[in-house]
Amino acid sequence: MTTNSPSLRKLGNSDLQVSPIALGGNVFGWTADEATSFRILDAFIDSGFNLIDTADIYTKWIPGHTGGESETVIGKWLKTSGKRNKAIIASKVGFDMNPADPKNNFNLKKSYILKSVDDSLKRLQIDVIDLYQTHIDDPSTPIEETMEALHTLVKQGKVRALGASQIPPERIHQSQTYAQKNNLTPYTCLQPGYNLCMRENYEKELQSVAKEYNLGVITYFSLAAGFLTGKYKSTDDLGKSPRGNGIIKSEFLNEKGLKIIKALETLSRDLNEPIPSIALAWILANPTVTAPIASASKFDQLKDILRAPHIKLDNSSLSLLNEVSK
Repeated sequence: MTTNSPSLRKLGNSDLQVSPIALGGNVFGWTADEATSFRILDAFIDSGFNLIDTADIYTKWIPGHTGGESETVIGKWLKTSGKRNKAIIASKVGFDMNPADPKNNFNLKKSYILKSVDDSLKRLQIDVIDLYQTHIDDPSTPIEETMEALHTLVKQGKVRALGASQIPPERIHQSQTYAQKNNLTPYTCLQPGYNLCMRENYEKELQSVAKEYNLGVITYFSLAAGFLTGKYKSTDDLGKSPRGNGIIKSEFLNEKGLKIIKALETLSRDLNEPIPSIALAWILANPTVTAPIASASKFDQLKDILRAPHIKLDNSSLSLLNEVSK
């Protein structure tokens, strides 16, 4: 696979320089087997991209899985490929791998974080995680405890930079304020859900927070769980992937979603560019976004993902997408 190497971007106030696309690791050890995962990872890095996003909980939701499968696959690849120095590894903690109460499965207590990072490092077969993110807010744990624990990891050299995902604005404010007052390592990255079908939470709630603290932003669900690839146009298409009858059916396959797909199809014909590339290019047109996360469970899906940073949508294209997705 050949593509022009992208320009790297500074991730918030950290010293990390990352590619404008993050490769989602949620499919590794699940819909992408080990051999396919290795091939995708090699092509991603060899094309000049470097940011790989995973989490300890991936892929615990699959029957027979215990969690850690994605990190294990990435760790084996890092070990066998010799490409650790070319990769920026981002992982997450916060969903309890063995919760006492399955309905209350988040955990950002100090003891849990300190244990979890060691487990992730072992699975990833590395000495330091470049970006360590809280995966979900844990209202039962004081932010003081969480920030103290995360700072400890940075001081120990196990983590280089910190990020937060699925956290409300007020908790970000509290966390950053506490870190600043107590000379602790603050968050330098935010990971919100954001795509053409899901705009409101980020644009109305979190975008201003990202600006205020100069947070790097890497977006999850950037292709709406695959809906924005254009392969789902009716309920007959829901069987095309394991996510079809889940979030795609419940959240995206509706009148608004189909209008967005129709607009993407129009632009795809006019610009001679793939639908998923255009959907990602729309996210990248937002100056507050550092890199959307996108997953590829098949090797031939990767080229459309890597194409996105090289597409500059003009005002009329952006206006069309903004109108149908508002």
